[in-house]
Amino acid sequence: MSWAVEEWKEGLSPRVLQKIHELESQVDKLKKERQQRQFQLESLEAALQKQKQKVENEKNEAVTLKRENQSLMELCDSLEKAKQKISHDLQVKESQVNIQSGQLNSSKKDIERLEQELKR
Repeated sequence: MSWAVEEWKEGLSPRVLQKIHELESQVDKLKKERQQRQFQLESLEAALQKQKQKVENEKNEAVTLKRENQSLMELCDSLEKAKQKISHDLQVKESQVNIQSGQLNSSKKDIERLEQELKR
């Protein structure tokens, strides 16, 4: 079949045939170059898609971390409020213990005084 493709070249001068050969070689070279560039383009598009997916995953992770951070901040606030309440309650109880301790000491003194009076 290649003879049919080559048939139209019959009778052409060697100079023209040389030029045709050069042009055909150039076409082949350009076809190969085009294939290489197409392959490069496809590779770059795949890499771009991979990077886009990576960016999307990182955005999602950032959103998740922000939510988790917000949740932890709220938990810390809640724990801090609970700590303050417990600290206040402890201070109140310590104050009550001190008052009762004072009353106990006063009562002991009263008992000792009364015992002394009874001994007399």
